[in-house]
Amino acid sequence: MSRTTTAPHGAARRRAARGAWALTATALTLALTAGPTPLVHTAVAATGCAGAESDFNGDGIRDTAIADPEATANGVSKAGVVHIVYGGGKGNLELTQEAAAAGPSEAGDLFGHSLAVYDADLDGCADLAIGSPYEDINGSVDAGRVTVVYGSPTGLAAGKATTDYVQGTGPIPGAAEAYDWVGYALAAGKSSAGVPFLIIGLPGEDIATTVDSGGFLYISGATTVTVGVVTQDVATAGAVPDVMESYDRFGSAVTATPTHFAVSSPGEAQAAIPEAGAVTIFSHALTTGVPKPLNVITQDTANVLGACENGDGFGTALAAVPYRAAGATSTTESLLAIGSPGEDLSTTVDAGAVQVFKLDAAGAYTELTWIDQNTTNVEHASAAGDYFGQRLAASNTAPTSTTTAANTRLAIGVPGKDGPNGLVDRGQVAIVPMVGAPGDGDVLLEPGYGLPTPAGSRLYSGMSLGAAAGSLFVGQPYGPADGHAVYVYPWTTGGGAAPTATFKPGQGGIPAEANTFGTVAR
Repeated sequence: MSRTTTAPHGAARRRAARGAWALTATALTLALTAGPTPLVHTAVAATGCAGAESDFNGDGIRDTAIADPEATANGVSKAGVVHIVYGGGKGNLELTQEAAAAGPSEAGDLFGHSLAVYDADLDGCADLAIGSPYEDINGSVDAGRVTVVYGSPTGLAAGKATTDYVQGTGPIPGAAEAYDWVGYALAAGKSSAGVPFLIIGLPGEDIATTVDSGGFLYISGATTVTVGVVTQDVATAGAVPDVMESYDRFGSAVTATPTHFAVSSPGEAQAAIPEAGAVTIFSHALTTGVPKPLNVITQDTANVLGACENGDGFGTALAAVPYRAAGATSTTESLLAIGSPGEDLSTTVDAGAVQVFKLDAAGAYTELTWIDQNTTNVEHASAAGDYFGQRLAASNTAPTSTTTAANTRLAIGVPGKDGPNGLVDRGQVAIVPMVGAPGDGDVLLEPGYGLPTPAGSRLYSGMSLGAAAGSLFVGQPYGPADGHAVYVYPWTTGGGAAPTATFKPGQGGIPAEANTFGTVAR
């Protein structure tokens, strides 16, 4: 599996237009490029919506959103479709951009490249944020857009009008520019103060002549929505050390808990070492409408294992969950997992590694563990090109109880793992505890063993992972079309155990087309 497989869609066009780039972002210096702008909504509890997780139609049963961003929509190639499967056998919805009132489907938009579920307006029905980072805006190629589609007692896109987030439009400051990739990454939820938030990565954002330095939008509130833009423009604020650099791609990955959120820059150069990577930790507390930075983690900062190396990509993937220590009476801390799929282990190039940190309420970090496939009792062994940690998903199934290895689990994608009998890049998923020894109770899922998709080459299993409170979603968007699916497992699943649910094109009311079905599942 070559490093270029992780590059965003549209790289060839951008390389020709603006020079070669690496999948990067710098998380060390930030600034406010614009102050907050209010957007007024009305937050009224919808009759029949009880606030159940990912419940778009308010019936108290979890629903599922599955993206096929390269699907043909209304005859347009790679425009993208998001499939909604309502729980309890209550039907399906095919969300195109037209159905979501997000403009016309256009070739290469990749509607559904990213998804996030949260209750944006606090009406008790779950809402869906959909990223289209390759959407052209007013002639600006791949400027990007995020659309929030609201739930209601009659389902998604059946009640209030959708909200579009486009730079330079409505409450969003700045201007839509070519290759900004607004919506490349999304995270959403509700803060510990009960405020809904949406974090939108725009890793291609240029600041003056600094190309692809990146940034993110922080959108919070239900009745009055505040929008803040955060970049690394040290000349404006300099709140965090280091300087903004071209191809940092700050905002490539984002993750959040009710008390913290993290934004990565996996291509951040450290002391002239390119693509070493960094991750910035923030609080949801706002200062003049923008979130407060708390800390920065790199592999060269104090008390962090490893060292910054060329191409580590520290922060390519992130996952975070709430953490409660024994004896604590509230949950004010978090666990943060950081993937470095380009990590070399001795002479084993691009084997990959994952590091888990505990964050206290003030953002101070403590590294709990380093995980790779050579770690004691972790199944399999590291090999060149495994890209262990290319994707991450995590869940705390008991966030108001003491955190244990049983209730806090981490899924790690290993898309470059080769299989037996010459299978190249077959891929696999490792599931480990986030606290305690990672080899105690680890589980493997791979094609033909737990993943029902037949084993083969270039399946890249592990490239699509999603987390819910009680479920792990493993998407299989690559390989032969008849193997495309989304598999659902309890976080307590055993090695090789069958999924508890399967979503597959051509079954259960889902249309048969399956270009990249399962790229994202929530």
